[in-house]
Amino acid sequence: MRVGVVTFPGTLDDRDAQRAVRLAGHEAVALWHGEHDLQGVEAIVLPGGFSYGDYLRCGAIAALSPIMTEVVDAARRGMPVLGICNGFQMLAEARLLPGGLVRNASGLFVRKDQVLRVERADTAWTNRFDSGQEIVIPMKNGEGRFVATPEELARIEGEGLVAFRYVGENPNGSLDDIAGLTNEAGNVVGLMPHPEHAVELGFGPTTTRMKAGLDGLEIFKSALERVAA
Repeated sequence: MRVGVVTFPGTLDDRDAQRAVRLAGHEAVALWHGEHDLQGVEAIVLPGGFSYGDYLRCGAIAALSPIMTEVVDAARRGMPVLGICNGFQMLAEARLLPGGLVRNASGLFVRKDQVLRVERADTAWTNRFDSGQEIVIPMKNGEGRFVATPEELARIEGEGLVAFRYVGENPNGSLDDIAGLTNEAGNVVGLMPHPEHAVELGFGPTTTRMKAGLDGLEIFKSALERVAA
């Protein structure tokens, strides 16, 4: 499957995301923020970094870039779209996902291997997991605290839009321990931790409890199964 990975000015993890796509058995297609051509891809990844230097708000300027017009249209047609960290922020700014991401409650940049609980195992990016399964994914962010109005939060919980929750210590103060969301259709998923950093032995979390640190690879493999189905 052809999976597009979008690069914006300030993107840091596009090469890592492309490698994760290839390791999952797909063809990685580099997409540029200033173009409208999705090059016939069947899924899209918005990788992490500091697009446009995080000026204004994280992901706010990137959400208005030319490529995002096409990403939003494709997402609304049902194409699988994954937003990782800064990409999650873009999805929220583009209103493909509810709520927003702001500075961590501690005011500090957080870097750790984080245990997550999979709340939704029926999305395009989580279908290789079981609901309630715990996985380990590295995270690195300074503005990863999920916030929403009381009305938005009630809708998110009521409609089952939480894809992942933090287990144990909440690393950034996110409401309801929310680490990732999905849209109603299940084709769009955003999460703050970085699954592209948990796809190879020796280069991700080291744990005997969680599949030898390869949980991130399952997220990228999930998209292939969703499209094939």
